[in-house]
Amino acid sequence: MSAPLDVRIYYEDTDCGGVVYYGKYLTYLERARTEFLEQRGIVLTTLMQEGLQFVVVHVDIRYHSPARYADVISIHSEIEDVSFASIVFKHRILRKNTDVLIAASKVKLACVGRSLKPERLSSELLARLSEK
Repeated sequence: MSAPLDVRIYYEDTDCGGVVYYGKYLTYLERARTEFLEQRGIVLTTLMQEGLQFVVVHVDIRYHSPARYADVISIHSEIEDVSFASIVFKHRILRKNTDVLIAASKVKLACVGRSLKPERLSSELLARLSEK
């Protein structure tokens, strides 16, 4: 597991009731995955220059408690599974410095080439993904 990503909730993230709009969590999860990968030396722009990218193929998210304007949330990310061409991330979003679970999610990414067809993860990528 990598260091959690802290995100401050801005007014633009909320609905008219001051609660984070449900779709906004997908943006937060994307940021957390990017940071997770970069902490392991996997830079997405470098992968794209090599003709590879990760695309989301499945998201499962369960909302437990609302986050509100001015809250700070912490997104904890870990890899649950890796196959020859995909990665499953498990995310937990907590109110910062508490055990209050806001949302839990699993996101499956496929590794694809320029043609958007699945590509095998290299042994180097696999090694970096398995780093603690």
